[in-house]
Amino acid sequence: MTRKPLVAVLSGAGVSTDSGIPDYRGPGGLWRRDPEAEKLVTYAYYMGDPEIRRRSWLMRRDSGALHAEPNVAHRAVAELERRGVPVRVLTQNVDGLHQLAGVSARKVLELHGTARAYLCTGCGARGPMADALARIEAGEDDPPCLECGGILKPATVMFGERLDPVVLGEAAAISKACQVFVAVGTSLQVEPAAGLAGVAVEHGARLVVVNAEPTPYDDLADEVVREPIGTALPELLRRLG
Repeated sequence: MTRKPLVAVLSGAGVSTDSGIPDYRGPGGLWRRDPEAEKLVTYAYYMGDPEIRRRSWLMRRDSGALHAEPNVAHRAVAELERRGVPVRVLTQNVDGLHQLAGVSARKVLELHGTARAYLCTGCGARGPMADALARIEAGEDDPPCLECGGILKPATVMFGERLDPVVLGEAAAISKACQVFVAVGTSLQVEPAAGLAGVAVEHGARLVVVNAEPTPYDDLADEVVREPIGTALPELLRRLG
């Protein structure tokens, strides 16, 4: 019996744009349209300026990201797992849509954390983001921690924060062990997550890049796909399966 290859899927913002969540660095990306918006998710600005925090909470309230639904790309990855292919998802996204699509939570590594929870920067208390947003709706513009009075933030890795070393270590181990590494919807410009593609190639994996724009890792790839993710990824994963 032939053993199926381990497939690692590194997913970026482009995977979730069809779910209504805008990307950041693409041609119409959030940072290109409003460079000031980057301050809202930069740790130093967020911690040091109450006005930035107020704007950041309003952005989260109005974005609708918590109500987004998985799209065909998320479901294609979940289908790969259902077909019995060993798969691990290393995602730069914070939307939780891979899990909502049906990928086992234990097989998803959220490199940049999750927007579905809040975190206290003082005592480390966590809770559902929906609870914090309910406080915004009730009239609080910068809700403090109910445990210690500290500053709350989303349980995401903001600019200026380090990735969780445990999560990053697990992602590196998967990148070294996989036989196929699919980088999809990511510019492969944000380190250290982008470097996982290079780690995979160094350890003998076949690299496939699915992205509308060129990436720094295209020259290392065995296959580069420029087609829309919604059509390209399901077909690619069917072939892998």
